[in-house]
Amino acid sequence: MSCIFHQIFTFNNLIALFVIIILSVLFISILIRLTTSPYPRIIIHKDERYYLDPISGERHPLPQLGTIFLSKKHSVTYQDIQPSTLYLSVIVPAYNEQNRLPTMLDEAIDYLEQQSYKYEIIIVDDGSRDKTTQIALGYVQKYGTEKIRKNFGNGFDAQMFPIAIGSRAHLEQESIAQRSLFRTILMWGFHFIVWLLTVKSAHDTQCGFKMFPRTIAQILFTHTHIERWAFDVELLLLAERLRLPIGEIPVEWTEIEGSKIVPVFSWLQMGIDVSLIFWNYTIGAYRYPKAPFEKIYGIMIQQQLL
Repeated sequence: MSCIFHQIFTFNNLIALFVIIILSVLFISILIRLTTSPYPRIIIHKDERYYLDPISGERHPLPQLGTIFLSKKHSVTYQDIQPSTLYLSVIVPAYNEQNRLPTMLDEAIDYLEQQSYKYEIIIVDDGSRDKTTQIALGYVQKYGTEKIRKNFGNGFDAQMFPIAIGSRAHLEQESIAQRSLFRTILMWGFHFIVWLLTVKSAHDTQCGFKMFPRTIAQILFTHTHIERWAFDVELLLLAERLRLPIGEIPVEWTEIEGSKIVPVFSWLQMGIDVSLIFWNYTIGAYRYPKAPFEKIYGIMIQQQLL
């Protein structure tokens, strides 16, 4: 038995196995590079171009953020760019949120109504099967479509930072005390993978509070590929590669029962997505503008995109 084991695991056999693994990874990488679209295919479903006015029962065109494309040579092309008419747009993705949506909207509207700037809240209903749609439309009827818009979905500058994100890092010790050991290990494992492979400058990539100036959003969202939970990681990775400073703002975060994240499965999926993000950018399957932000910003001023 030991003789057979020795024959299988000789030095030459291990070298051959190592070479096979390297060649397999190289072949798969080349295949991915040749078959993957380097830039995302942006497809806007016809229903995503409208919002519903429950008072009149009519659908109206939803103002489009537009897209900005940046080439390797730092040239800028753009489409569907419309002038800004509001200071702040609050995007609320919702899937079966009938229990949590009213609390969020009441607090947000109460704060925003005290401000001097114009704002809108866009609720993106991702095919909810409960009363999320009815609740959203109820708020539209109460506050009007100038404040609340319910979009049919398928699937600002803080402290001089181009990007401001909420951070719950200061609450970590308290939240750890409420988690099981297994969930804590999973959480720290995910944070380590994110830091090791992708984002270095943000402690909390998954906090839902993120704020982008209009032009930054046009660039980042035009060049992202991931559509699942880890899309935040790709957004922030692109920001880092474009040399965009990211400011973390401590936020008070209150957990409300009803989260759609399944602890083990969702974190495993996010870990796989983060690995794919790292690998696809490393081999060049995913591409992004190589110009630093200062160059991009200057081009935008010249072409009056700001």
